[in-house]
Amino acid sequence: MTAGTLIDLKNLTLNELSALLAEMGQKPFRAKQVIRWIYGRGVTSFADMTDLSKEFREALALRATISDWQPEVVEDSRDGTRKYLFRLTDGQTIETVRIPMEVERATLCISTQVGCAMQCSFCLTGTFGLVRNLEPGEIVNQVCAAFKDGPINNIVLMGMGEPLHNLDNVVKALQILFLDDGFGYGARKVTLSTSGLVPQMRELGQRIRVNLAVSLNATTDAVRDQLMPINRRYPLKELMAACRDYPLQPRQRITFEYILIRGINDTPQDAKRLVGLLHGVKAKVNLIPYNEHEGSSFQAPTDESIEVFQTYLLSRDIVAIRRSSKGQDISAACGQLKGKLDKAQGLLPAPVRND
Repeated sequence: MTAGTLIDLKNLTLNELSALLAEMGQKPFRAKQVIRWIYGRGVTSFADMTDLSKEFREALALRATISDWQPEVVEDSRDGTRKYLFRLTDGQTIETVRIPMEVERATLCISTQVGCAMQCSFCLTGTFGLVRNLEPGEIVNQVCAAFKDGPINNIVLMGMGEPLHNLDNVVKALQILFLDDGFGYGARKVTLSTSGLVPQMRELGQRIRVNLAVSLNATTDAVRDQLMPINRRYPLKELMAACRDYPLQPRQRITFEYILIRGINDTPQDAKRLVGLLHGVKAKVNLIPYNEHEGSSFQAPTDESIEVFQTYLLSRDIVAIRRSSKGQDISAACGQLKGKLDKAQGLLPAPVRND
């Protein structure tokens, strides 16, 4: 095989890797050994896999490769947030954000597509259009690369792209991240965020366990239609029905992300309607002040409106957490770093694909 046709092992689930090794005459347990070297120890060279025979390693090197990412650009915030921009083999770029949490913990926000087809009016990534889906290995490699800067306690699929628009590759990436002999993330440590692709939400719940977050951002179809065009296909009634049907474990809740935008969705009436929407759903709400960026007409809410909104939800026994904006002194919001570099290089947004 030539270098361009080698199989990237980071694209393979355990079953797929086992099948590949079986073709080479190897026993199934060898797949777990290889997994431990790649993800448990971060090895990218077959020569370093010293508990495998030399003959096996040489044969494997003729069939496969192990990709290894280094960020092209890194920006660090005063609050500890770190933004990575990765250049892919086809020249496209994606972003990943390492977010510091309490007690020396960290959450990693990863991308699932180059660009996005959802065209949410408050999101900079939507202006790029959808270029292509990320392969499983490209999703997993964001975690591998960020791990070089220290442990990651939680993963959120909330970066560039709509994860459920790339469902097959996302499910495979999750299966890889969940491997006990690899990173060993449990389903409770990983959260997938969707804009509300209802059929794919139902399919996700049948295929794999993962925390679900729904980007809600409005309490009426009229407002959500404007903010999130996907609502015209799957309006609030259908979306909330899918949320009620989503399989949850005991003590597990669906997270509803609600970006507060001044004068659009941050009124006391919105808070009251939100309580009604969440009736019958095991839910918690993340209240996220809008992060203003160049070219957007939207404004961040006032502190007073945030407090009134949150207080009303709490008074109705709804878990409502105010999320502070991190990395405001760098290009931390989704798409900002890519947008800044694309603008500097004179690149135009891609045409939007909705397939």
